[in-house]
Amino acid sequence: MAKPRSSYRGVDPQVEAEIARLRELMPASGRMLVEIAPQPQQGEVITADFPYPWRRGLRPVMINFSLWPELSRPQRDLLFLRTVAWLLQVRWFKADWFQGLTLVGVAGTGFELLQQDAVGVLVAGGLTAVAARQLWRDFRSPQREMDADQEALAVAQRRGYRLPEAAHYLGEAIEASAALGGRPHLTAGELMRLQNLRAIRANTPMDQAASSL
Repeated sequence: MAKPRSSYRGVDPQVEAEIARLRELMPASGRMLVEIAPQPQQGEVITADFPYPWRRGLRPVMINFSLWPELSRPQRDLLFLRTVAWLLQVRWFKADWFQGLTLVGVAGTGFELLQQDAVGVLVAGGLTAVAARQLWRDFRSPQREMDADQEALAVAQRRGYRLPEAAHYLGEAIEASAALGGRPHLTAGELMRLQNLRAIRANTPMDQAASSL
């Protein structure tokens, strides 16, 4: 496995320092699988592509560091941890039925290419495309999105945040990042996530909520 880059040539020193800080914020599994890629041209504050199995190497989290400082540090922390958590949900070698089907399709396509079997390539490639599309839909489902939120909150607590404040900052970050990306309205999925985060805050025991104020 490729090692994460330790230096970003041509990057502003403040940006490089923030990248180093974010790498330390990640869980250990994130440092092994995820890299932070500055993307000043993108319209969104932070994005991550679905890690299809044929994409080798580290999984990039792409950040527009021109927009990034518009968020408070706690908002940045929770938004980043949440993006990493979503990427880490995809474990190709802990495969469920659709993940296994996709891997079989990728392997089959490669085998048929070696055999120079055009029909076999089409069949195996079609199998891969269907399974991969279903996987993409699954990992963009509201439940998967909320699962990633929950994992981000868990990591944030290990980094010193209280649960209610972490849920609060993540909710703020969802709204602020949409506005910075030029979107006047949240998606239905984002609204569901906000509702879930408010429920987490409301259901937090009073002693823990008070200690976070």
